[in-house]
Amino acid sequence: MQIAPSTDRLPLVRRLEAVGFRAWPAASVHYDGSWQVRLTGGYPSKRLNSVVPLDPSDTRDLPIRLERARKKFEAYGRPLLVRETPLMPLELRDLLSNEGWSVFEEVLVMTSSLDKIELPDTMDHLPGHDIGRFVEAYLKITGSNSALQAPLAEIISSIKPTVGLFLKEEVEEAPQATVLCVQDNDLAGIMSLAVVPELRGKGYGAEMLAAAMRWARMRSARTAWLQVVSTNAPAIAIYERFGFTEAYRHRYWRKGA
Repeated sequence: MQIAPSTDRLPLVRRLEAVGFRAWPAASVHYDGSWQVRLTGGYPSKRLNSVVPLDPSDTRDLPIRLERARKKFEAYGRPLLVRETPLMPLELRDLLSNEGWSVFEEVLVMTSSLDKIELPDTMDHLPGHDIGRFVEAYLKITGSNSALQAPLAEIISSIKPTVGLFLKEEVEEAPQATVLCVQDNDLAGIMSLAVVPELRGKGYGAEMLAAAMRWARMRSARTAWLQVVSTNAPAIAIYERFGFTEAYRHRYWRKGA
């Protein structure tokens, strides 16, 4: 599926891209024309290590700029990734395809109106402030390398908008589910929603999502947004129950297999 730019959607895309950058800040950010080049040496997230073109009309010197970006990524020990949104020029997409690049992941960006969704008035979970505890729980739930604890904590610590860290534990140090919510004025980003494998499908994800959305609404957010891989049908089904609909898609390109 190709991502065709639609001029009536571009203002929303630009706004959600901007809040997404603030909600998940890269360690190094610089611009090459309208391309945002994002690199984070200590954490392998694709969102933190990719080139993001942000102007459909910026088509100058595309091969030269790609090579320049490749060398910068190589210096970080990272493969060059390009994140395609509806803001990427069609000419760049054609160049990538002709030069042997391929799409390896597609992501839905979804939004939900916090004014319209029905949520319980009670707050079952209050956000915490212990970043270290949250990060340790998230890595344990997702089975990630514990060596990522320090760099992930640094990323969360560098988020400038208000952050709510939600953690559900059976007992201390036995985490069951997590979610992170970033409230940026009237927009609330939902991230790091994770449930231990043996508890998935039992309502824990919906419980945490409701808590984060309720907290954001109490803080005057009006729209929630999130990103989910397009093949993650169980997660998408939960999000749709909470009023989330697709706003646009983005895709990751890499050269070769």
